[in-house]
Amino acid sequence: MLKGLSLFSSSGVGEAYLKDVGVDIVVANELIPKRAELYRKLYPECNMICGDITDAKIFDKIIESAKGVDFMIASPPCQGMSIAGKNRQQDTMINDSRNFLINYVFDAIEQLKPKYIIIENVSALLKIKLPYNGELHTVTEILESKFGDEYEIDSRVVNAADYGVPQTRLRAIIKLYKKGTNWKWPKKVDKHITVREAIGDLPSLEAGESSDIKWHFARKHDPNHILCMKHTKTGMSAFENEEYYPKKKDGTRVKGYNSSYRRIEWDEPSPTITMRNDAISSQRNVHPGRLLEDGTYSDARVLTPLELFILDSLPRDWGIPDDTPEILIRQVIGESIPPLMIKAIVGEIK
Repeated sequence: MLKGLSLFSSSGVGEAYLKDVGVDIVVANELIPKRAELYRKLYPECNMICGDITDAKIFDKIIESAKGVDFMIASPPCQGMSIAGKNRQQDTMINDSRNFLINYVFDAIEQLKPKYIIIENVSALLKIKLPYNGELHTVTEILESKFGDEYEIDSRVVNAADYGVPQTRLRAIIKLYKKGTNWKWPKKVDKHITVREAIGDLPSLEAGESSDIKWHFARKHDPNHILCMKHTKTGMSAFENEEYYPKKKDGTRVKGYNSSYRRIEWDEPSPTITMRNDAISSQRNVHPGRLLEDGTYSDARVLTPLELFILDSLPRDWGIPDDTPEILIRQVIGESIPPLMIKAIVGEIK
Protein backbone atom coordinates (compact mmCIF):
# COMPACT_ATOMS: atom_id res chain seq x y z
CA MET A 1 0.00 0.00 0.00
CA LEU A 2 1.41 3.38 -1.04
CA LYS A 3 1.27 6.10 1.60
CA GLY A 4 -0.10 9.34 0.19
CA LEU A 5 -0.59 13.07 0.68
CA SER A 6 -3.63 14.98 -0.51
CA LEU A 7 -3.38 18.75 -1.05
CA PHE A 8 -6.40 21.03 -1.53
CA SER A 9 -8.46 18.05 -0.45
CA SER A 10 -11.93 19.53 0.03
CA SER A 11 -13.87 16.64 1.63
CA GLY A 12 -11.99 13.93 -0.25
CA VAL A 13 -14.75 12.89 -2.66
CA GLY A 14 -12.21 11.99 -5.34
CA GLU A 15 -10.33 9.75 -2.91
CA ALA A 16 -13.28 7.46 -2.21
CA TYR A 17 -11.77 4.41 -3.97
CA LEU A 18 -8.04 5.00 -3.60
CA LYS A 19 -7.55 2.25 -1.03
CA ASP A 20 -9.07 -0.15 -3.57
CA VAL A 21 -6.09 0.52 -5.83
CA GLY A 22 -3.39 0.44 -3.17
CA VAL A 23 -3.13 4.05 -1.99
CA ASP A 24 -3.65 5.11 1.63
CA ILE A 25 -3.87 8.88 2.09
CA VAL A 26 -2.24 9.47 5.47
CA VAL A 27 -1.98 13.28 5.40
CA ALA A 28 -4.35 15.82 3.86
CA ASN A 29 -4.78 19.57 3.81
CA GLU A 30 -7.88 21.71 3.30
CA LEU A 31 -8.46 25.40 3.91
CA ILE A 32 -12.21 25.49 4.64
CA PRO A 33 -13.12 24.08 8.09
CA LYS A 34 -16.49 22.58 7.09
CA ARG A 35 -14.90 20.61 4.28
CA ALA A 36 -11.96 19.58 6.46
CA GLU A 37 -14.31 18.35 9.19
CA LEU A 38 -16.29 16.30 6.70
CA TYR A 39 -13.01 14.85 5.43
CA ARG A 40 -12.11 13.81 8.99
CA LYS A 41 -15.45 12.04 9.37
CA LEU A 42 -15.02 10.20 6.08
CA TYR A 43 -11.35 9.34 6.66
CA PRO A 44 -10.84 9.27 10.45
CA GLU A 45 -7.42 7.59 10.23
CA CYS A 46 -5.97 10.36 8.04
CA ASN A 47 -4.16 13.33 9.55
CA MET A 48 -6.23 16.22 8.18
CA ILE A 49 -4.39 19.52 8.61
CA CYS A 50 -6.92 22.32 8.28
CA GLY A 51 -5.41 25.66 7.38
CA ASP A 52 -4.02 27.96 4.73
CA ILE A 53 -1.21 26.29 2.80
CA THR A 54 0.29 29.74 2.13
CA ASP A 55 0.92 30.08 5.87
CA ALA A 56 4.51 28.90 6.40
CA LYS A 57 3.61 27.15 9.66
CA ILE A 58 0.81 25.19 8.00
CA PHE A 59 2.94 24.29 4.99
CA ASP A 60 5.82 23.15 7.18
CA LYS A 61 3.43 21.06 9.27
CA ILE A 62 2.12 19.37 6.13
CA ILE A 63 5.62 18.57 4.89
CA GLU A 64 6.81 17.31 8.26
CA SER A 65 3.74 15.08 8.63
CA ALA A 66 4.03 13.73 5.08
CA LYS A 67 7.70 12.76 5.07
CA GLY A 68 8.15 9.37 3.44
CA VAL A 69 4.97 9.41 1.33
CA ASP A 70 5.15 7.67 -2.05
CA PHE A 71 2.10 9.29 -3.62
CA MET A 72 0.63 12.76 -3.85
CA ILE A 73 -2.64 14.06 -5.27
CA ALA A 74 -3.21 17.79 -5.61
CA SER A 75 -6.22 19.74 -6.80
CA PRO A 76 -5.35 23.42 -6.40
CA PRO A 77 -8.44 25.65 -6.55
CA CYS A 78 -9.57 26.08 -10.12
CA GLN A 79 -11.94 29.05 -10.04
CA GLY A 80 -9.29 31.29 -11.56
CA MET A 81 -8.88 28.89 -14.49
CA SER A 82 -12.45 27.72 -15.06
CA ILE A 83 -14.15 28.69 -18.29
CA ALA A 84 -17.40 28.64 -16.32
CA GLY A 85 -16.17 31.64 -14.33
CA LYS A 86 -15.65 35.24 -15.31
CA ASN A 87 -11.86 35.13 -15.65
CA ARG A 88 -11.45 34.01 -19.24
CA GLN A 89 -8.63 36.19 -20.52
CA GLN A 90 -5.00 35.15 -20.19
CA ASP A 91 -3.92 38.33 -18.40
CA THR A 92 -6.77 38.03 -15.92
CA MET A 93 -5.94 34.38 -15.29
CA ILE A 94 -2.30 35.25 -14.64
CA ASN A 95 -3.32 37.91 -12.14
CA ASP A 96 -5.65 35.59 -10.24
CA SER A 97 -3.79 34.63 -7.06
CA ARG A 98 -5.62 31.30 -6.88
CA ASN A 99 -3.61 30.10 -9.87
CA PHE A 100 -0.36 30.62 -7.99
CA LEU A 101 -1.35 28.11 -5.31
CA ILE A 102 0.10 25.48 -7.62
CA ASN A 103 3.52 26.78 -6.58
CA TYR A 104 2.95 25.08 -3.23
CA VAL A 105 2.46 21.82 -5.11
CA PHE A 106 5.84 22.38 -6.76
CA ASP A 107 7.41 23.07 -3.35
CA ALA A 108 5.87 19.92 -1.87
CA ILE A 109 7.25 17.83 -4.73
CA GLU A 110 10.72 19.30 -4.20
CA GLN A 111 10.73 18.55 -0.50
CA LEU A 112 8.96 15.18 -0.42
CA LYS A 113 9.94 13.66 -3.81
CA PRO A 114 7.12 11.09 -3.90
CA LYS A 115 7.30 8.37 -6.55
CA TYR A 116 3.90 9.18 -8.04
CA ILE A 117 2.10 12.51 -8.31
CA ILE A 118 -1.22 13.44 -9.87
CA ILE A 119 -2.22 17.08 -10.36
CA GLU A 120 -5.75 17.69 -11.61
CA ASN A 121 -7.78 20.71 -12.52
CA VAL A 122 -10.05 22.13 -15.21
CA SER A 123 -8.77 21.73 -18.76
CA ALA A 124 -7.41 25.31 -18.76
CA LEU A 125 -4.64 24.07 -16.44
CA LEU A 126 -2.71 22.87 -19.49
CA LYS A 127 -3.06 26.21 -21.30
CA ILE A 128 -2.55 28.87 -18.68
CA LYS A 129 0.89 30.46 -18.48
CA LEU A 130 2.45 31.48 -15.19
CA PRO A 131 5.53 33.57 -14.36
CA TYR A 132 8.67 31.46 -14.01
CA ASN A 133 12.27 32.64 -14.22
CA GLY A 134 11.18 36.01 -15.57
CA GLU A 135 9.06 34.57 -18.39
CA LEU A 136 5.61 33.05 -18.89
CA HIS A 137 5.46 29.25 -19.09
CA THR A 138 2.78 26.58 -19.01
CA VAL A 139 2.47 24.41 -15.92
CA THR A 140 3.90 21.40 -17.76
CA GLU A 141 6.85 23.48 -18.98
CA ILE A 142 7.57 24.53 -15.41
CA LEU A 143 7.32 20.94 -14.23
CA GLU A 144 9.68 19.79 -16.98
CA SER A 145 12.20 22.46 -16.01
CA LYS A 146 12.01 21.66 -12.32
CA PHE A 147 11.60 17.90 -12.33
CA GLY A 148 12.25 16.58 -15.84
CA ASP A 149 15.55 14.96 -14.88
CA GLU A 150 13.93 12.89 -12.16
CA TYR A 151 10.34 12.32 -13.32
CA GLU A 152 8.44 11.26 -16.40
CA ILE A 153 5.77 13.92 -16.96
CA ASP A 154 2.61 13.07 -18.88
CA SER A 155 -0.52 15.16 -19.27
CA ARG A 156 -3.82 15.18 -21.10
CA VAL A 157 -7.42 16.32 -20.81
CA VAL A 158 -9.67 13.40 -19.92
CA ASN A 159 -13.43 12.95 -19.84
CA ALA A 160 -14.77 11.24 -16.73
CA ALA A 161 -17.45 9.54 -18.86
CA ASP A 162 -14.69 7.58 -20.62
CA TYR A 163 -13.89 5.83 -17.33
CA GLY A 164 -17.33 4.66 -16.23
CA VAL A 165 -18.60 7.86 -14.65
CA PRO A 166 -22.19 8.70 -15.73
CA GLN A 167 -21.18 12.34 -16.14
CA THR A 168 -19.38 14.31 -18.83
CA ARG A 169 -16.64 16.13 -16.94
CA LEU A 170 -13.44 17.28 -18.63
CA ARG A 171 -10.40 17.49 -16.38
CA ALA A 172 -6.74 18.16 -17.01
CA ILE A 173 -4.56 15.46 -15.49
CA ILE A 174 -0.81 15.78 -15.07
CA LYS A 175 1.05 12.68 -13.93
CA LEU A 176 4.59 12.69 -12.63
CA TYR A 177 6.30 9.40 -11.90
CA LYS A 178 9.89 8.56 -11.09
CA LYS A 179 11.99 7.50 -14.04
CA GLY A 180 12.20 3.72 -14.11
CA THR A 181 8.61 3.25 -12.92
CA ASN A 182 5.53 2.70 -15.06
CA TRP A 183 2.20 4.53 -15.11
CA LYS A 184 0.08 4.09 -18.24
CA TRP A 185 -3.26 5.69 -18.99
CA PRO A 186 -6.27 3.45 -18.39
CA LYS A 187 -8.34 2.09 -21.25
CA LYS A 188 -11.58 3.88 -21.99
CA VAL A 189 -14.89 2.10 -21.45
CA ASP A 190 -16.61 0.73 -24.54
CA LYS A 191 -19.87 2.55 -23.80
CA HIS A 192 -20.75 5.60 -21.73
CA ILE A 193 -23.18 5.13 -18.85
CA THR A 194 -26.33 7.20 -19.30
CA VAL A 195 -28.41 9.07 -16.75
CA ARG A 196 -31.21 6.55 -17.30
CA GLU A 197 -28.92 3.63 -16.54
CA ALA A 198 -27.52 5.37 -13.47
CA ILE A 199 -30.60 6.83 -11.73
CA GLY A 200 -33.58 5.77 -13.83
CA ASP A 201 -34.70 3.26 -11.20
CA LEU A 202 -35.16 5.92 -8.51
CA PRO A 203 -38.74 7.04 -7.84
CA SER A 204 -39.98 10.38 -9.13
CA LEU A 205 -40.15 13.24 -6.66
CA GLU A 206 -41.61 16.70 -6.94
CA ALA A 207 -40.09 19.75 -5.28
CA GLY A 208 -40.18 19.46 -1.50
CA GLU A 209 -41.05 15.75 -1.49
CA SER A 210 -39.11 12.99 0.28
CA SER A 211 -38.83 9.25 -0.19
CA ASP A 212 -37.98 6.28 2.01
CA ILE A 213 -34.60 6.05 0.29
CA LYS A 214 -31.73 7.67 2.17
CA TRP A 215 -30.59 10.98 0.65
CA HIS A 216 -33.29 10.81 -2.04
CA PHE A 217 -35.28 13.94 -1.24
CA ALA A 218 -36.11 16.96 -3.37
CA ARG A 219 -35.36 20.60 -2.67
CA LYS A 220 -38.11 23.18 -2.44
CA HIS A 221 -38.22 25.62 -5.35
CA ASP A 222 -39.91 28.84 -6.39
CA PRO A 223 -43.47 28.01 -7.64
CA ASN A 224 -42.83 29.93 -10.86
CA HIS A 225 -39.69 27.90 -11.53
CA ILE A 226 -41.62 24.69 -10.89
CA LEU A 227 -44.37 25.76 -13.29
CA CYS A 228 -41.82 26.51 -16.01
CA MET A 229 -40.12 23.17 -15.61
CA LYS A 230 -43.36 21.19 -15.55
CA HIS A 231 -43.90 22.47 -19.08
CA THR A 232 -40.33 21.83 -20.20
CA LYS A 233 -39.50 18.66 -22.10
CA THR A 234 -36.58 16.38 -21.32
CA GLY A 235 -33.33 17.91 -22.61
CA MET A 236 -34.92 21.32 -23.20
CA SER A 237 -34.70 24.72 -21.52
CA ALA A 238 -37.68 26.67 -20.18
CA PHE A 239 -36.34 29.61 -22.17
CA GLU A 240 -37.47 27.70 -25.27
CA ASN A 241 -41.11 27.55 -24.10
CA GLU A 242 -43.62 29.82 -25.85
CA GLU A 243 -45.73 30.37 -22.74
CA TYR A 244 -44.16 28.88 -19.61
CA TYR A 245 -40.81 30.64 -19.68
CA PRO A 246 -38.88 32.27 -16.78
CA LYS A 247 -40.52 35.57 -15.88
CA LYS A 248 -39.75 38.54 -13.70
CA LYS A 249 -42.22 39.71 -11.05
CA ASP A 250 -43.76 42.09 -13.57
CA GLY A 251 -44.39 39.22 -15.98
CA THR A 252 -41.69 40.12 -18.51
CA ARG A 253 -39.38 37.44 -19.86
CA VAL A 254 -36.14 36.79 -18.00
CA LYS A 255 -33.11 36.98 -20.28
CA GLY A 256 -30.63 34.14 -20.09
CA TYR A 257 -28.84 31.30 -21.81
CA ASN A 258 -30.51 28.05 -22.84
CA SER A 259 -28.04 26.18 -20.66
CA SER A 260 -30.03 27.28 -17.60
CA TYR A 261 -33.57 26.29 -16.55
CA ARG A 262 -32.67 23.17 -18.50
CA ARG A 263 -33.55 19.51 -18.01
CA ILE A 264 -30.76 17.03 -18.58
CA GLU A 265 -31.08 14.15 -21.06
CA TRP A 266 -31.95 10.60 -20.06
CA ASP A 267 -29.91 8.78 -22.66
CA GLU A 268 -26.57 10.55 -22.32
CA PRO A 269 -24.16 10.94 -19.42
CA SER A 270 -25.06 13.81 -17.13
CA PRO A 271 -23.60 17.21 -17.95
CA THR A 272 -20.87 18.45 -15.62
CA ILE A 273 -22.23 18.87 -12.09
CA THR A 274 -21.53 22.44 -11.01
CA MET A 275 -21.26 24.14 -7.62
CA ARG A 276 -24.75 25.66 -8.08
CA ASN A 277 -26.50 22.33 -8.54
CA ASP A 278 -29.07 23.51 -5.98
CA ALA A 279 -30.73 26.02 -8.34
CA ILE A 280 -33.10 25.41 -11.26
CA SER A 281 -31.79 28.65 -12.78
CA SER A 282 -28.23 27.34 -12.92
CA GLN A 283 -26.59 25.24 -15.64
CA ARG A 284 -28.12 21.96 -16.89
CA ASN A 285 -29.08 20.46 -13.55
CA VAL A 286 -32.84 19.84 -13.63
CA HIS A 287 -34.00 16.21 -13.53
CA PRO A 288 -34.89 14.81 -17.00
CA GLY A 289 -38.52 14.27 -15.97
CA ARG A 290 -41.12 11.82 -17.24
CA LEU A 291 -44.03 12.69 -19.52
CA LEU A 292 -47.32 12.65 -17.60
CA GLU A 293 -50.83 12.01 -18.88
CA ASP A 294 -51.71 15.72 -18.78
CA GLY A 295 -48.80 16.56 -21.07
CA THR A 296 -46.56 18.04 -18.38
CA TYR A 297 -43.36 16.53 -17.05
CA SER A 298 -42.60 15.13 -13.62
CA ASP A 299 -39.66 15.93 -11.36
CA ALA A 300 -39.62 19.72 -11.79
CA ARG A 301 -36.60 20.04 -9.53
CA VAL A 302 -32.84 19.81 -9.32
CA LEU A 303 -31.22 16.46 -8.64
CA THR A 304 -31.43 14.93 -5.17
CA PRO A 305 -28.28 14.33 -3.11
CA LEU A 306 -28.48 10.60 -3.90
CA GLU A 307 -28.77 11.27 -7.62
CA LEU A 308 -25.70 13.49 -7.36
CA PHE A 309 -23.79 10.74 -5.51
CA ILE A 310 -24.52 8.28 -8.28
CA LEU A 311 -23.83 10.63 -11.19
CA ASP A 312 -20.50 11.55 -9.61
CA SER A 313 -19.70 7.79 -9.36
CA LEU A 314 -19.92 7.61 -5.57
CA PRO A 315 -21.52 4.49 -4.09
CA ARG A 316 -25.22 4.70 -3.26
CA ASP A 317 -24.38 3.85 0.34
CA TRP A 318 -21.60 6.43 0.55
CA GLY A 319 -20.73 6.65 4.23
CA ILE A 320 -21.41 10.33 4.70
CA PRO A 321 -22.65 11.33 8.19
CA ASP A 322 -26.42 11.64 8.52
CA ASP A 323 -26.16 15.21 9.82
CA THR A 324 -24.16 16.51 6.85
CA PRO A 325 -25.84 19.70 5.55
CA GLU A 326 -27.39 19.28 2.12
CA ILE A 327 -25.76 22.42 0.75
CA LEU A 328 -22.32 21.18 1.84
CA ILE A 329 -22.92 17.90 0.01
CA ARG A 330 -23.90 19.81 -3.09
CA GLN A 331 -20.85 22.04 -2.92
CA VAL A 332 -18.26 19.29 -2.41
CA ILE A 333 -19.73 17.20 -5.23
CA GLY A 334 -19.87 20.25 -7.50
CA GLU A 335 -16.15 20.87 -7.00
CA SER A 336 -15.10 17.23 -6.92
CA ILE A 337 -13.01 14.92 -9.05
CA PRO A 338 -15.24 11.95 -9.94
CA PRO A 339 -13.74 9.16 -7.83
CA LEU A 340 -14.21 6.36 -10.35
CA MET A 341 -12.09 8.31 -12.84
CA ILE A 342 -9.34 8.80 -10.27
CA LYS A 343 -9.54 5.11 -9.36
CA ALA A 344 -9.07 4.16 -13.02
CA ILE A 345 -6.06 6.46 -13.47
CA VAL A 346 -4.31 5.65 -10.19
CA GLY A 347 -5.07 1.96 -10.65
CA GLU A 348 -2.59 1.89 -13.54
CA ILE A 349 0.37 2.55 -11.25
CA LYS A 350 2.67 -0.46 -11.48
